[in-house]
Parts: sequence; C-alpha cells; structure tokens
Amino acid sequence: MLNKLKKKYVLPVVAVGFLFVGASFKDDFFEIAKQIEIFTTLFKTVNTNYVDETNPGQLMDKAIKSMLADLDPYTNYFNEADVAKFKINNTGEYTGIGALITRKEGKLIIKEQYKDYPADKAGLKAGDEIIEIGDIKLADFKEDASELLKGSKNTKIAIKYLRQGKPYTTDLVLSEVDVKAVPYFGLVGKETGYIVLSQFNGKASAETKAALLDLKGQGAKNIILDLRGNPGGLLNEAVNICNLFIPQGEIIVTTKSKNEKYNNTYKTTKAPVDTEIPLVVLVDGKSASASEIVSGALQDLDRAVIVGSRSFGKGLVQRPLDLTYGTQVKVTISRYYTPSGRGIQALDYTHKDADGKAIRIDKANYNAFKTRAGRTVYDGGGILPDVELEESKQSAIADALVRKDGIFNYATEYYYKNPNLGTKTPTVSDADFEAFKAYLKKEKFEFDTETEKALKETLVVAKKEKVDASIATEYQQLLTALQRSEEKELTAHKQEIKQLLTDELIKRYQYKEGLYRYYVTSNPEIQKSATLLGNATEYKKILTKK
Repeated sequence: MLNKLKKKYVLPVVAVGFLFVGASFKDDFFEIAKQIEIFTTLFKTVNTNYVDETNPGQLMDKAIKSMLADLDPYTNYFNEADVAKFKINNTGEYTGIGALITRKEGKLIIKEQYKDYPADKAGLKAGDEIIEIGDIKLADFKEDASELLKGSKNTKIAIKYLRQGKPYTTDLVLSEVDVKAVPYFGLVGKETGYIVLSQFNGKASAETKAALLDLKGQGAKNIILDLRGNPGGLLNEAVNICNLFIPQGEIIVTTKSKNEKYNNTYKTTKAPVDTEIPLVVLVDGKSASASEIVSGALQDLDRAVIVGSRSFGKGLVQRPLDLTYGTQVKVTISRYYTPSGRGIQALDYTHKDADGKAIRIDKANYNAFKTRAGRTVYDGGGILPDVELEESKQSAIADALVRKDGIFNYATEYYYKNPNLGTKTPTVSDADFEAFKAYLKKEKFEFDTETEKALKETLVVAKKEKVDASIATEYQQLLTALQRSEEKELTAHKQEIKQLLTDELIKRYQYKEGLYRYYVTSNPEIQKSATLLGNATEYKKILTKK
C-alpha cells in the first residue's frame, strides 16, 4: 500500500521539483535532494499516523498548489481532473452555449450572450441566474457548474433559470462557437479604419489582415488598432500582427531566462501589408501580455503612436509542461523584452510586502530606453502611451462598481423596466444617474475599498474581544463618514460612471456589435485617435520628438 501511495502521489511532486531546478540542478543537487526526502518522509508519516483517514491526493494537490502560489499567479499545477477540465483551445472554436458565464457567491450568472448562438436562441439574457442544469440543482453542486453546459454538438440540455426572481425553463442545443479575434472593424469617418482585436487566438493575425485589407479597399488612409481590454494569447500571433506593419526580419520581442534554452528572439518572417499607413494603437490597464508585445514593439520601432493609459504589465512567459499520471504544470519560464530592451513586467513577485503582495516597481526606479528614432521610453511595467488620455483610465470608484457588478446589476433592472428600446441608443440622464445611486443604497452595495475593508476588520476584531458595544458609536460615525465620502466620489466621477452604464446598456439591447458601432461615433478615445491621425504634422511630431 505504501509503495503504491509513493508511486501515485510522491513521484509527481518529485517531477515538479525537478522542473524548478533547471540549469542550476547540479549546483544545488544536495539541497534539492534533501528537501525532497524531507517532504517524502513527512507526507508518508502524516498519512500513516494521522488520527483520521486522510485523502493523499487532496493533500498532495494542496501542497503543490500552495508551493507554486508563493512564486507568481501564473505558475499553476493541474491534476488529472484539471487537465481534462481546463485544456485551453487557442483555435478560437469550442462547442458550448455561446455565452460569458460567471459564478459569484454560488450563483451561476449569464454575463453576456453571443448573438445567434445557443444561449441567445434559447432566449437567455444577461443577468439570468441558472439554477438547474438537467436534473442537477446548482445550489447543491460545488464543482465547476459551467462544465455541465459542455458536450458534443447538438446535445440538448434542459435548464431552469431565474429572471427578476421568477423561474423559467428552456432547452439549450449545443453548437460550435467561433470566438472571433476581430469581432468588429469599420470606418471612423471616411478615411480612418478601426479594428477591434479582442484576443490573440490562432486566427488573430489572419482576421486582422483581412480587416486591414478590407478597410484599405474602402478607402482607409489611417488605422486605429484597438487593444483595450485584450488580455493577450499566442506569442506568434502577436509577432505576425506586428508583421502586417513592419518589414520582414525585424526583432519584435525577446525572451530571457536563467535557462538558456528559453532565451529566444522573435522576428517578423513575412512580407508586410503596409509599412507606411499611419497607425494608432489603443491600450488601457487591461491590455496585457501579447497586447503589450504588439504595442511595445510598434512604439520602439516608431511605427505607431500608442494612445490611452499604461497597459497591465504582464511580461512573464509561461509554458505548459507534462508531468506523470496525466498531470501538468504551467510554469513561468522567462520574461518578455521589447526591441529597445524594456521589460514589460510590472509586479516583482520575488519581493513582497508585509501582506504577501508583490511589489510594483517604483517610478523612481524606472529605466530609460531609446526607440529606433531616438525617442525616450521607459520600462517600469506595461507600455506607457505616447499620448495619455484620462478617459482611458478607470477611477477606483468605477473599478469597484464594475468589479462588484453594481453597474451590471443596475443595467439588468433598467433593461426590464425599459424593454422596448431596440436599436435606439440608451441615454443615461442625470435623473438615471440619481436613480442608480438610489439603487446602490437600496441594495446596500459595498464598494470594498481598502478603508472599508479595514473598518470591517476592526469591527470583527472588536466583536471577538467583546468591545464592540463600547465603540459602536464611533464605528457608526466612521461608517457614515465613509459612506458620505463614497457618495462624493460617485458624484465626482459622474460622467465616467454614466458612460460605463451606457456601454453596458447598449450591450443589453444591441449585443457587443452594437457597442462597437456606438464606439465608432461616440467613444472619446477613438475620436481623439482619429483626430490625431487626421493631423499628419502632429502625428509625425510625436514619432520624432526626442
């Protein structure tokens, strides 16, 4: 039994240990062997002697995942079930219901349904809560419920859902879902082409090229490439997209590691489509990884003006590596560097603060680099735009409203109170904004700011120490002051919040496509980018100023 246990659960952790040894294995052989032996002995001793029955698999799973969590959030272990469940399909195609779903506080919520796919055809809407799939009640189901909505093409799945508190039933017929890397492209005015690139899947460069050629055919003399909110994806697709605007043989990105085999230089390999057309790349705080490779390379090579706000700063490269017994580890193997030599990574996971959080590189420690034309650019994490726009930055209060679904939930209520808008663009008036604030109060919305969290923690400790009664008055005064402050912040960021509400409401009535059509005529970042591209003198000045 012990040998079997050792074979099944100890060998995988040995394999994981060897993965992190890399080139330094020979130098540190004794220390590594010593730690593996200690762990093996401990694991065996605990499982043999613990007072109750243990689950060796669960213990090992937690041990490995806890060990990796101390490195960075991107280095992850996948057990056999995880590998089957989370295999990433980078083709952009999958079989499913065609909807974005999240599970929060035990509830499975439709966040967005994709036009003409199964969820949409079955009548599901954003805000619907799925409570039963087949004969499984989700209140009693603790696993990943979204897995119950997967299967082979044409599989019929009966579901029960809640809409505005009322139960409904419907059947979903699974189909192939093609997630487009370029969900929209069109003209801004008569001469500026606009391309939305939402992800770097296997079709990203092909779809971007097709959109670029189509827009040029329509008369586009300038291009806006929108990478806002794009979390990244395939490295080779990032290189290929740069290649549309950059000649063959140019360095786009390099990866550097302590392990020599992971040191690589990635160059453009094909003939470009257009190396002269004026180009603006839009980025924001949610543009990450491959988005930062594209924007960083085009900036360093003086091929595009970058507009928006500083990008996310994810400059770590991962690779999935197979282990024994069908398990896998996705491990951070190297770092990304732009053509000028800038590192993209923002957070330093080797140094953490008192709370165990990675430290962001201090602005005082940023390093200067030069673009090909001699312009000064800086590292420090992410790509800093050539033209920073306040509209592209999200305030803390707006971030809380988005993250905690304040805007999403209000939009759901608004939609059912105003069901007949159709293709008419929703107008969020000042009265609507006041109604939104009243809604937040009614729902006792919690912003969970750092101050709010600290105040709640203080009360928890006070209750434990049984002194809460004596500080009740002071606590209530602080809470009231905090709520006033939050209301003040809401009013201060009124325009930003109204815009977020408008964006969410447009998706409810016109799907994501309607939001992109609205952006072309109304989004301030796009309008300012188009104005910049229309001013050839200013555009060239930005790309040549030292």
